[in-house]
Amino acid sequence: MELLEKLQELGYELPQAAAPAANYVPYVVSGNQLFVAGQIPFLNGEKMHTGRLGEDLTIEDGMNAARACALNILTQANAAVVGDWSRIKQLVKLGAFVNCTPDFTDHPKVVNGASDLMVEIMGTQGKHARFAVGAPSLPLGVAVEIDAIFELA
Repeated sequence: MELLEKLQELGYELPQAAAPAANYVPYVVSGNQLFVAGQIPFLNGEKMHTGRLGEDLTIEDGMNAARACALNILTQANAAVVGDWSRIKQLVKLGAFVNCTPDFTDHPKVVNGASDLMVEIMGTQGKHARFAVGAPSLPLGVAVEIDAIFELA
């Protein structure tokens, strides 16, 4: 099934691509790899999911933030392949930072919001390596920031 059809079937749609917030580009294609810059949980320009896990956000809030980051990653990937998802061979890796208190240890559960969505949408092509670590703060006070590496066909 086409990725965009699968998104719709699951009740999602790709948000508008966010413009870079600093001196970087949203993605780079190098050889057969697509590197998507860190995406934060803004959907269609609307700031959402700000705060710190273990302080004012629950694990479920964090998972929703991670899911929003994943949708933004897919939007950037869609732009990179100009809508031709047959060019995406595999999601290779997600790298995730979780804005949290020093004693918060459930980073993997939070980032599962993104990982689960990628597998749900992409099937076995969405299975990936990843890291999920805590950070004392993130840009604009968001709860999660995630980047991605894809293999292109």
